[in-house]
Amino acid sequence: MGILDGRVAVITGAGGGLGREHALLFAAEGAKVVVNDLTGAKDVVEEIEQAGGKAVAVEGSVAEMSVGEELISTAVDAFGDLHVVVNNAGVIRDAMLWNMTEDQFDTVTSVHLKGAFSVASPAARYWRAQSKKGETTDRSLINTSSGSGVYGNAGQWNYSAAKAGLAIQAVVGAAELGRYGARANAICPVARTTPVIATPGLGEAVRAPENPDEFDRYHPKHIAPLVSYLASAGCPFTGQAFTVYGGHVGLLTGWAHGHAIDAEFQWTPQQLAEEMGADSFPKSIPVNRNRIKRVGAA
Repeated sequence: MGILDGRVAVITGAGGGLGREHALLFAAEGAKVVVNDLTGAKDVVEEIEQAGGKAVAVEGSVAEMSVGEELISTAVDAFGDLHVVVNNAGVIRDAMLWNMTEDQFDTVTSVHLKGAFSVASPAARYWRAQSKKGETTDRSLINTSSGSGVYGNAGQWNYSAAKAGLAIQAVVGAAELGRYGARANAICPVARTTPVIATPGLGEAVRAPENPDEFDRYHPKHIAPLVSYLASAGCPFTGQAFTVYGGHVGLLTGWAHGHAIDAEFQWTPQQLAEEMGADSFPKSIPVNRNRIKRVGAA
């Protein structure tokens, strides 16, 4: 038995890259999978079926609300239930802010943010209805955010905003869906996928090692185990965001006060300039890379 035995999952953007790896591992772990993408979904379903798993394909863009509805209804009609939604579909249209077009902004936010909404909304309605009928069970919503969404990245005004939205939706989803037995989490993966390769400065960093015996830390397959665990029944995490690549899994702590000043009066701009200009008041919040537990060989 696999960790996802008997679970029914919808995975978007699963025709290639991370989504394909998710779908293949989900099926290998016992899940029945609805595979979605613009193209390639049927090929992934064929791979799953040849390996003895169960899957169906729904091709189309999740930026269209009707496709999101179809994904949920297909899961229930084909496999009798829905336990997991993995919002993985995405595109990039990188440009510096002064060059970015309306179409570049709209395309990215439509696929990432509206795309996640188009699937999560009917899933939430289904889970809520099942709960009201007394059929509450362990459900899981998993959004694919990015380091660009939590740390930001130049040239990705649109992508960083969309990915930040997907991260905070894990917090909101946990708050709204918990009463119906559903959890919500987000992942911030780094892997050698087409969007990452196309991102300036990252393509070279994630290249495959020349030595085939060397650990390929940026292979897309390394992301799927965490997603599978977050999708499993009984997983305790909800409202969280995780960094993940290779053998690394990190739990993000979100925005926090790096420093604060409080007073029982209204500040003047001059007073704030004096207080906030002091050396003790940090001008930026550094990325916290502490508290990493290392397991096994480097």
